[in-house]
Amino acid sequence: MSKCLDAHGFAIIKEVLPKDIVEQLKQAVYDGTDPERNLKAGESRTRHAWIESGPGAWDLLNYEPFIDIHRHLLGQEDLTIHRSAAIIRMTGSQPVRWHTDWGGYSKEIRNSGDVLNRGLWPSGKWFYLTGSRPIHGGLCVIEDSHVANWEGPRGFKMTTDMRSFYPEDQEEHAYDGFDIPGLIPLFANGEDMIVFAHRTYHGAFPNQLPETRLSCAIGFRDRNHSIDIPWEIPETGKRFLENLPDHLKRYTDGYTSIDTDWRG
Repeated sequence: MSKCLDAHGFAIIKEVLPKDIVEQLKQAVYDGTDPERNLKAGESRTRHAWIESGPGAWDLLNYEPFIDIHRHLLGQEDLTIHRSAAIIRMTGSQPVRWHTDWGGYSKEIRNSGDVLNRGLWPSGKWFYLTGSRPIHGGLCVIEDSHVANWEGPRGFKMTTDMRSFYPEDQEEHAYDGFDIPGLIPLFANGEDMIVFAHRTYHGAFPNQLPETRLSCAIGFRDRNHSIDIPWEIPETGKRFLENLPDHLKRYTDGYTSIDTDWRG
């Protein structure tokens, strides 16, 4: 899996989770992201720090094959939870604009994502619990976009901050179209893990099926990589650290949580 990630900037690791855990995670995504079930057609919602939402999310830490993959990808035995998220995309939800998660292209720290997304470890570790395919809001990447000094797809310019790209005959904006050289749609089942490198540019298709798209991710970093955060851990994060079972607290040394309202 590491060779594939290094060569292509992404990998799909097949059958990581048993189907019963996939079903449990679907419920945990709803519980943590839309507990009142009030999202409407065409809408989407992201829950940052999703692992803080309760046992349905953090129980995944008990599944050793999942943890072993992260140890392999990072080359480390001692892990700390770095980031987590869950996303619900209803039928008719719009495309996700092309972007890279990595904040290392700029020295400017504008928000909490810029603080946390500066490491060289793999960025995406997603489970598309209802499947990833173009008609269902599936993930897509640009081939070779993970390499240093990538200049963008043919016929496109990079945005000033290098976080996205746009057609060279248009004004600067983060592009959300799919007529792009090198685009690779990713096909995966709910039990498969989608991993991409820290620089890889990615987006997502609109959800055109009469089925809600559910996805979640928990990522780790080397425990020895400390991050000095400029925000106080929110109350939800403090409750998570207090309520997490003792045998799982080994994954929280240096845990930062996230404050999405913080600005630099």
